Amino acid sequence: MIKIFEYGSVSENEIFKRASSAPDVSAPVREIIASVREGGDKALLAFCERFDKVKPDPLEATESEFAEAEKECGEEFFAVLKKAAGNIEEFHAKQKREGFVIDRGDGSYIGQKITPLKRVGLYVPGGTAAYPSTVLMDAIPAKLAGVKDICIATPPGKDGGVPAAILAAAKLAGVNKVYKMGGAQAIAALAYGTETVKKVDKIVGPGNAFVAEAKRQVFGEVAIDMIAGPSEILVIADGNSNPAFVAADLLSQAEHDKNASAVMVTESASLAEAVRDELEKQLAVLPRRDIARVSVDTRGMIIVVPDIKTAVEVSNRLAPEHLELCVDEPEKLLPLVENAGSVFMGRYCPEALGDYLAGPNHTLPTGGTARFSSPLSVDDFVKKTQFTFYSQKSFGGVYRDIALLAGREGLSAHAKSALIRFGE
Repeated sequence: MIKIFEYGSVSENEIFKRASSAPDVSAPVREIIASVREGGDKALLAFCERFDKVKPDPLEATESEFAEAEKECGEEFFAVLKKAAGNIEEFHAKQKREGFVIDRGDGSYIGQKITPLKRVGLYVPGGTAAYPSTVLMDAIPAKLAGVKDICIATPPGKDGGVPAAILAAAKLAGVNKVYKMGGAQAIAALAYGTETVKKVDKIVGPGNAFVAEAKRQVFGEVAIDMIAGPSEILVIADGNSNPAFVAADLLSQAEHDKNASAVMVTESASLAEAVRDELEKQLAVLPRRDIARVSVDTRGMIIVVPDIKTAVEVSNRLAPEHLELCVDEPEKLLPLVENAGSVFMGRYCPEALGDYLAGPNHTLPTGGTARFSSPLSVDDFVKKTQFTFYSQKSFGGVYRDIALLAGREGLSAHAKSALIRFGE
């Protein structure tokens, strides 16, 4: 049963301490990466057979598999996918940025150019569920950024294939290739390349502890988006909230993972009790109750605070991945929110709306990293390059300034590179 804490009556450690949830898999991941880097396709397929109990042949999804997937999904599902894709594109198109030039009018100008990455790899988790929404959320911003070569790595099913929903979403989003590979071996293949898999410039997307650790270890060889941890939700709910709604929203994250975190903060002690009772009712009939039960009992909590302003302060300290403002006037609270991956406002805006359809990205910072990190965006798929031009005349007006600053730093060659141009 979920714990209820009265804020101020328990130690802050009870509320704000983050328990370590990920096992240390650094050593086996290091071995997997080294094996794939050295052995290429042979090592990659051996790990597929070892961990996924299947040796995909071919490793890359074929055109006939894409065509069959669209048929299998059906018109209704594909229509909803298209609707979601349209919303995601509409939101992320606003994130596109242009380069700029600042002309100083003295024969000098400075600026920045935007260049899309050439090739990116999107990791889409498999295992207990298929995530076509992740395909759309990761691929559409990359496409809008101008990335020409987008590939997906996703674990193969028991039949050696890729779930139809993943292939349908990939085709809709303009993905070039889908590889039937998962885990640390997939990250290694994307980072270093094999005979079949081309090396990428950046890897994005969530995964299990092995995937997260592999991304950490290959960072530097390639770029990554973030190290994603278990799912999180924090619901700020006032006394007028429907306890059934709140409980359902908490379980929407608890069912992801036994290490997921579901938290409610409220000023109403009666709502806290009602939500706890409702959680038990809904858990009893939840298909993924075994997972959600562990999450709710070990990582879940309800915090009763003196007022809603204090609730926002608690939320800012926890910096949740998903934050719901289940209050009458959520727009009044939004300016107070400093740390959250994505905010859902009002009583009819469950987090699941953001997972699938609304448009803002669902690849979000976890583990408190919303204090300094942002959701996946078009910016993640471009690089910025600065440029500078000074004519002889404009440089003549500043070269002694450069020499003075360089001299103070003890870098005489820097100073000379400026002075020498004017015979000094």
